[in-house]
Amino acid sequence: MRRSSPQCSFVAREQQKLIQALRHLDRAAIVRVLETFVTDERAARLRSVFSQRLEAVTLLMDAPHDPHNGAAVVRSCDAFGVQRLHVVERLEGFLASNTVARGSERWVDVRTYPTTTEAIAALQATGHELVATHPEGELVPEDLPGIPRLCLVLGNERDGIHEQLRAACKRGVRVPMRGFAESLNVSVTAAILLQHATCGRPGDMPADEQLLLHARALILTIPRAPEILVHQGVAIDGLALS
Repeated sequence: MRRSSPQCSFVAREQQKLIQALRHLDRAAIVRVLETFVTDERAARLRSVFSQRLEAVTLLMDAPHDPHNGAAVVRSCDAFGVQRLHVVERLEGFLASNTVARGSERWVDVRTYPTTTEAIAALQATGHELVATHPEGELVPEDLPGIPRLCLVLGNERDGIHEQLRAACKRGVRVPMRGFAESLNVSVTAAILLQHATCGRPGDMPADEQLLLHARALILTIPRAPEILVHQGVAIDGLALS
């Protein structure tokens, strides 16, 4: 079973501890202090990447099982600037292979839901149109940039998209193929569709969310960051010192 593979982690659970702590701290002060410990090139790179992050495009995985697929999708989200990945866990927690994600789990927010109903409600509340991935979908990848707020829905590796979730999708999208294969691996499908969906879109993450991402990145990548902040008089309530 792939879920017994070593070096896997429950990404969402580990992320939430840091994210929740940062929401109650002075993120501007954290960035101001820690940014002095990185090169000018690194600081510019972080700001550039976060300024291009997208909120309008997101992705929902329906009960993924294989941690290698989950990690590959996280990595694709990071590569194409998609900040949030939503997951209906339903039967088991979202597990991602760290060796496949290659650090991308630090940059993409993974939000999990125990039920399909909760996931649908959350995405409808943010105005995203749910579009199912399906071999017979009426849309093709080139149509995706024209959808203002888009959530691509990917099904379980074996069972596909749950009936309730499929019913919430207004339309479907297919990846045109010309060979004998009738479908692609879920992570390959995600990468192809995300590339098209994000093409030409400007970054749209609110400034306060960009600041949270910046603070989080510096804390995760600078050795002994919490100790540095304490020494500089910046409150770090909720952050681990180890």
